[in-house]
Amino acid sequence: MTVPARAEVVVVGAGLAGLAAATRLAAAGCDVHVVEAAEHAGGRLTTERIDGFVVDRGFQVLNTGYPRVADLDLPSLDLGWFLTGARVWVDGRAHAVVDPRSRPAALPATATAPIGSLREKAALAAFSLRAGYLPVPRLLAAPERTAAEALQRAGLGCAVLERFLRPFLAGVLLEDRLDTSSRYLDLLWRSFVRGRIGLPARGMQSVGEQLAGRLPAGALHLGCPVTAVRSGAVDTAAGPIAADAVVVATDPTAAAGLLPGVTASAPRQVTTHLHVLPASPWDEPLLVLGRPGGQLVNSVVLTDAQPRYAPDGRALVASSTLAPTREADVRGEVAQAHGVAAADLDHLTSVTVPHAQPAAVPPLDLRRAVDLGDGVFVCGDHRDTPSIQGALASGARAARAVLRRLRA
Repeated sequence: MTVPARAEVVVVGAGLAGLAAATRLAAAGCDVHVVEAAEHAGGRLTTERIDGFVVDRGFQVLNTGYPRVADLDLPSLDLGWFLTGARVWVDGRAHAVVDPRSRPAALPATATAPIGSLREKAALAAFSLRAGYLPVPRLLAAPERTAAEALQRAGLGCAVLERFLRPFLAGVLLEDRLDTSSRYLDLLWRSFVRGRIGLPARGMQSVGEQLAGRLPAGALHLGCPVTAVRSGAVDTAAGPIAADAVVVATDPTAAAGLLPGVTASAPRQVTTHLHVLPASPWDEPLLVLGRPGGQLVNSVVLTDAQPRYAPDGRALVASSTLAPTREADVRGEVAQAHGVAAADLDHLTSVTVPHAQPAAVPPLDLRRAVDLGDGVFVCGDHRDTPSIQGALASGARAARAVLRRLRA
């Protein structure tokens, strides 16, 4: 493991934010080097193979409604697609609630699904149109509330909130009280209205690896922890690197440790249990929502959307809870969610991600400063929104700030 004695820019962290910054800086002609403690690029987007199955670190997806996803080469990721919507269990029956734009034939079943009155469904449609098509400045100019308060003010009553919206949003926000800022809710819902949800054939880590592949040869240094950051230099396990600019693009906790002036945390956590079934019990790639009072937030047959997650045609199921759980605690719920016998589930692995993402509670600061002065910069989803979009957008902002300093 060797690092250069000097570089124009050193980026600490090869997650999406660091790679977004580094690739822009390299394209602008900067001598940029990226140092990463892990043995792979991608940060929290981590994928491994277990018994031939593609296993991401928790249930993660790529939302093409995020504006910065336009920076990626989507065709090369070979995405498999979920339908926009979810299944809900009511009175012992599963009901599909599907965006009719993606599946027009699903409109009658969606219109009659027992998730609320016609008035509530009309309110949900109106909320979706507002979030999806109003200009973003108008969305951000609205009074800020919690997500729960905003949904109630939009006319979404108890039935649609408890049976559909709360479990659906809990799987994305990683909190079920809906204390998240209404402004982030608007932006998030906008991405669902305007985009599609997919899985790369080689797993979510391939998103970061695609960005890393754009760096010049020798610019990425894996397995190289950073011990200290200061103006003009970075101390690594392989030795110090002098630099005109340093960009810290680590997770929030590590960033706060390297930069004492930075306050950031990632309190949201999630536990995901992976099971294998002989075959999928469903005929469409659709998320199954947890039932009120249960531990499951959601469960989904990943291979319905991306068959290449399995080596042999079997079905790979991912089921998530917000609290740390044992597989035995949720096996019955997973079986119920898919209408199968518990004995049919073959447990593959379970993973708890303790610092999965930052919170986005009011008041939401969408554009936290990335230029800390003295040639030190910081980026990550904790400087923007807790999402792939936030990581990519903050990396782009950091790159622009570095260029303003170095190319002024």
